[in-house]
Formats: sequence, structure tokens, C-alpha cells
Amino acid sequence: MISNNINEIYELLVRMDVRGPYNRKEKAVMKRSSALLTAVAICAGGGAQAQEQHSLAFVVNAASDFWKLAEGGVLAAQAELPDHDLQFRYPATGTAAAQNQLMDDLVAAGVDAIMISSVDPSNSIDAFNRIAAQIPLLTTDSDAPQSDRIAYLGSSNTLAGVQAGEIALSAMPDGGTCMGFVGFLGADNAVERIAGFRQAIEGSGIELVDVRGDDVDFARARSNVDDVLAANPEIDCMVGFYSYNPPKIYEALQASGRLGDITVVAFDEDPITLGAVRQGNFAGTVVQDPYQWGYQGMLLMAAVLAGDTSGVPEDGLIIVPTKIIDQSNVDAFEAELRERLGG
Repeated sequence: MISNNINEIYELLVRMDVRGPYNRKEKAVMKRSSALLTAVAICAGGGAQAQEQHSLAFVVNAASDFWKLAEGGVLAAQAELPDHDLQFRYPATGTAAAQNQLMDDLVAAGVDAIMISSVDPSNSIDAFNRIAAQIPLLTTDSDAPQSDRIAYLGSSNTLAGVQAGEIALSAMPDGGTCMGFVGFLGADNAVERIAGFRQAIEGSGIELVDVRGDDVDFARARSNVDDVLAANPEIDCMVGFYSYNPPKIYEALQASGRLGDITVVAFDEDPITLGAVRQGNFAGTVVQDPYQWGYQGMLLMAAVLAGDTSGVPEDGLIIVPTKIIDQSNVDAFEAELRERLGG
């Protein structure tokens, strides 16, 4: 019975300690209680204490194949963090309310740190601050710099948008008329990618006339493209800003017999997208590195919980570079993907 009590006290005290500034009052309690813990251990003849297992969670914005690489990164981190429980979680729906509820549930279940790709960071500040007051919180994919999150680890969405614009400039030197497609029009990652694209094409004769949102409804994503093909014959360029948008563009163009007639600029590495790049039906795609988000994010949260914040830069931004994939490097890139996903 004494041995069980020692373990319970130890786990409680360690939990108080690793949360650092998140539980300052509890840290004071720990200091006052350390002598008691030592005395009880001596009486019981106990030796070294078992290391506490921390639970770390990666919360995505919606169900999409895009996140498989991030999950692969989390699995790679798990191999390096055997004393931690790493979770990869999808919200019930792709809404801020569902995400925030999931975070609350995770904290209630004892999760020690969370990394989140937010659906609507601008309108989730209060929810983020509530979580950040209890445990370390990181953002990825779409940042919430006004919140109390520790850091953002992910792409520069503005620079990724600029790279997409560079693809368009190379493919349409004489100009063109583009329509964009995206999931959440108000999400920071969408806003920043679109702004970066517009910045790159400014004064070039290429125009992005509009962007259609679909709220990560795949059927709506396809119908948005079909509607543009039917109602906007002047469109000779399409930009898919979320990972599933380019495959839906591909489907619609193939069904209409216009595949290869319209310049397509893509984001991310869906197999359909990469195949279209290889075939020359897409001008190129801007790929992020979600594998590193998952891998580096888990390692960073574990370090912060252990009291090491040296990996957090002063500005709170850890940028993982994006790159352009075209016909010249698509085969090498796919080989890298296969290796990361285990074949």
C-alpha cells in the first residue's frame, strides 16, 4: 500500500512540475512536498522513481488524406519518445466548435500538450487561451499569433502562395484569367496563400478573379469547378489552394474534356495531383512538409514539458520550407514520400 501511495504522490508532483508556468501555484506545493516524498520513499525502501508518461496530441482541421504524412511524422516521433503517448486526432466535423470541444475533452482526459491545425483561428482565440492556460499549446498549418500559443510550427502560407504564383507566371507568360478554389475562405492559411498568389502575379497580366469556398465538402468542391466551367468560359487557369481541390479540378476537367486546355496550379501532394504534374496536365504544385510538422511538433512539445524551451524562437515562428514540384522533380519527390510512408 505504501509503495502504491509513493507512486501516486510522485506522479502528481512530477505532473505539477513539468507544466512550468502553467501551474505556478502547484510548483510551490511541490517544493514544500518534496521532503515528504523523500521521507516516504526512505521508509518504504523505494529506489528510483518511474518516469511519467506524457500524453501529446496532434489535432487536425478535418478528415483529409493530406494528414497521412503528418501522422507518419508523429509515428516517427513516437519511436524516439517511448515514454510518451502520442495521439493523432480528427474532430467529429471540420468546424471550430468541434475542434475546441475535442481539445477540451483531451485536456479533461489528461493530455499534457496539444498541437492544432485550426479551422478558424481568428475566432478561436478565447478557446485557445483557455487551453493554453492549462497545458502547452502549439499551432500548425494555420496560426493564431494573437493567442497564448507557445509557437507556430509549419509553412509560411504567404510564401507558399508566392510560389504558386511563380508556377502561374512560368506557365502563362502572356497572362491569363484564374479562378481559385479552397476549403475555408476565412482560414488564415487560405487568406495568406491567396494573398501571396496575388502578390506574385501583380502586374503580370494574370488575374485571380475570384476564389470559391467549399467548407471541406468534397462534393461541393467538385460542383464549384463544374459551375465555373459552365458559367465562366473566359477562365483559362484554375488554382486549387487546399490539398483536395486539385484532384476535384482534375475530375471536372477530365469529365468535361478540357484536361490540358486549362492551366492548373496546385497545392500539396495528393497522388492525383502528382500524376497530373507528371503527365503535364498540371503546371506544378506547391508542397508543404506535414511530416515534419508532426515529427518536430511532438519533439518540441516533449522538450517544453521537460522544461526545455530552447527550441522556441523569440518570435514564436518555426517555418518549415515549402517547395515547387513540377515535371523535373516529381519522380524524386514521390520516391521520398514512399520512403516516409513506409513503402
